[in-house]
Amino acid sequence: MTPLHRVSRLGVVAKQRLQTAADILRDLATWLDARHVQVVYDDETAELAGVGAAGISRSEVPSRVDVVLVLGGDGTLLSMAGRIAEAGLDIPILGVNFGSLGFLTDVRVDELYASLESVLSGRAAVDTRLMLAAEASRGADPPDRRIVLNDVVFTKAAVSRIIDLTVSVDGRFVTRVKADGLIVGSPTGSTAYNLAAGGPIVHPDVDALLVTPIAPHTLTNRPVVVPASMTVEVRPHVTGGDEVFVTYDGQSGYPLGEGDVVRVRRSERALHLVKAPARSYFDVLREKLKWGER
Repeated sequence: MTPLHRVSRLGVVAKQRLQTAADILRDLATWLDARHVQVVYDDETAELAGVGAAGISRSEVPSRVDVVLVLGGDGTLLSMAGRIAEAGLDIPILGVNFGSLGFLTDVRVDELYASLESVLSGRAAVDTRLMLAAEASRGADPPDRRIVLNDVVFTKAAVSRIIDLTVSVDGRFVTRVKADGLIVGSPTGSTAYNLAAGGPIVHPDVDALLVTPIAPHTLTNRPVVVPASMTVEVRPHVTGGDEVFVTYDGQSGYPLGEGDVVRVRRSERALHLVKAPARSYFDVLREKLKWGER
């Protein structure tokens, strides 16, 4: 758990076109001003808040603030987590969900001000979440490097047949996967695409990487959990016009060709996530997965 230092500048980032947040943004500005906390908006959130000329780009927000408040859902939080890591900063994120409870944005709207009070007073509990560093080598191009929170996913194009991937760990061959795709995920990402693909739920405090085939052609290809100190290497085999795509946290990606390789390891950066005031990880699991309901 990471302690919070005094907060004098709060970044506020809302999901794009989240009109239901407009009134809350205006009330929030008044609430923060009374506590002498400067608000920093990205451009689109500034427009929602009615202060359109006061925004900056989302990529600039981390370098200007002490904490980032995300209003929206898990996708919005993932995009900011990547920006914070790419900036080389350790800015905590407080995620407030405007839909159903999220695995990452696990603070409800009615808990917003209580959560902010705990942040401003330094009493908030902050989890440290493992992030993934991916490096893609593609022909003669310079290596493409990304930092993600949830997963690096290899999938086929809509018209492709199953894809063919070679998987190695720390330079040692593990298996050749023929499937609809493959997920290399973090423990935090275990409740994202990994869960839908039949992978294991892994507590975020576990220091591990997950390798999960998506609808494998061979039923004996099963999910594997390896130590986070290892590097997972994925090489696509592309023939006959088939295409393999790699995507990063579901936010961006590109096609891969024969001879390309993507290596995934634990990042030196970590995400610092402000926890809901009275809700544990297992509370969120029970609510999201409806455990115990008939």
